[in-house]
Amino acid sequence: MNHHSGFACNCSNGGMHRRAFLADVGMGFTGLALGAMLARDGIVRADVPAEWQPPNGQPHVTPKAKSVVWLFMNGGVSHMESFDPKPELTKYSGKSIAETPYKDAQNPEKLKLARVTVVNDANGQQRNKLYPLQVGFRKFGESGIDLSDWVPHMGSCIDDIAVVRSMYTTDDNHGAQTQFHSGRHMLDGEFPTLGAWVHYGLGSLNDNLPQFISMGNREYWNAKDGHYLGPAHDGIPIRIDPNNPLDFGKSARDSNSEEQQIGFDLVGRLNQLKSVEYPNDPSLAARIKAYELAYRMQTSVPETLALNSETKATQEMYGLDDPATRDFGMQMLATRRFIERGVRFIQVQHGAGGAGAWDAHGGLKANHERNFKAVDKPVAGLLKDLKQRGLLDSTIVLFASEFGRTPGTQGSDGRDHHIFGFSVWMAGGGIKGGQVYGQSDKIAALPATLPTSPADFTATIYHCLGIDPRAESHDQGGRPFVLSKGNPIAPLVG
Repeated sequence: MNHHSGFACNCSNGGMHRRAFLADVGMGFTGLALGAMLARDGIVRADVPAEWQPPNGQPHVTPKAKSVVWLFMNGGVSHMESFDPKPELTKYSGKSIAETPYKDAQNPEKLKLARVTVVNDANGQQRNKLYPLQVGFRKFGESGIDLSDWVPHMGSCIDDIAVVRSMYTTDDNHGAQTQFHSGRHMLDGEFPTLGAWVHYGLGSLNDNLPQFISMGNREYWNAKDGHYLGPAHDGIPIRIDPNNPLDFGKSARDSNSEEQQIGFDLVGRLNQLKSVEYPNDPSLAARIKAYELAYRMQTSVPETLALNSETKATQEMYGLDDPATRDFGMQMLATRRFIERGVRFIQVQHGAGGAGAWDAHGGLKANHERNFKAVDKPVAGLLKDLKQRGLLDSTIVLFASEFGRTPGTQGSDGRDHHIFGFSVWMAGGGIKGGQVYGQSDKIAALPATLPTSPADFTATIYHCLGIDPRAESHDQGGRPFVLSKGNPIAPLVG
């Protein structure tokens, strides 16, 4: 994946070939204009090495999954009020951490992993005064895992879920979203996201639908996915609107399918003509395919989003009959419909606005009660629906946010960002459910066992998909790197 920086002169009969001139001239107006247009369209030079050829879709090892649903809660979910209840917080409520048996939780040596991206930020601080649990908790499933009363529907699926209670990250602000989506800290540079690598490495399961879909609002993390893999590997934004599901997908004027086909045919011919000037250019070929896909998507995407074709019972399972759950429920039902039609990777973001709707620096109880009300039933509906249709075994479902929240209070009724220990969960696609991996300490401040990084998280997903997480690649500067610096979580994948 190494891009050349020099100029190559293709000379014939003492003169420069027109293709070489167009591709290589760099200082004149023509070269600058052409370079700008190609950069805009994500087109690379024709001398890109063969390793940039489109993938054949064959996994590195035998996969346990073929698709991923990536549910991301923007802002930072409190792990203590969801997947890792800690009664000691209530027992010692109002006391400083130093006044409890757990003062080692603020040992400076254990807090050195933070890499600050926002200097002198008022948030992302260690909060000293313990804040009690804002919700009750109980055991769920045959596995008897303790979860909060705010997630009863997810709790009903717990025997299919593996909860990781020993997560940590190294970015104390919302840029940590980047770390979860790429496995790398944002200070390390821009790397393709998990979805982009899956899209690039495994290819298509359905030629009439995009293989990488994004729903909901992205917050602090980069709006791009492909980066040096190119825009062809960015997630395609989808709205739950059969009449207008795609950005720029609706014509400015009414036109019939015959007229639209003529337009797409013309664009295709123009691109084919340009390919004469840039032979063997995989990025140009990818763009031509994108135009072809765009036409096919005009029929296939609206059909997939026709949620009213589902039974009343199915719609109610996702919460479409309740205003509190309807919006996210529609996204979850659409997700199932995309999965069963062969979409590889679907990322769904919940919680738009500011730093993310889950960012409860104050009013945590009202905030999390409202947000869990919106997502709990729809997420459980997705898991149950995938399972009853025989799709859960081949689909990894992930639930996470960029970090947790502090055991101590911020202000009178909130919790600050907390990167040193929090919870996420995985289900399906070869993941062994009904178990807890890793433990936090008694106040959910630090991992007590098996600390787990976002890189381990992404490596686990790659492994389940048959992608070697230690495979070596190269960035746009030709520098080698491994796909993931983490290790698959062995007890979860067998």
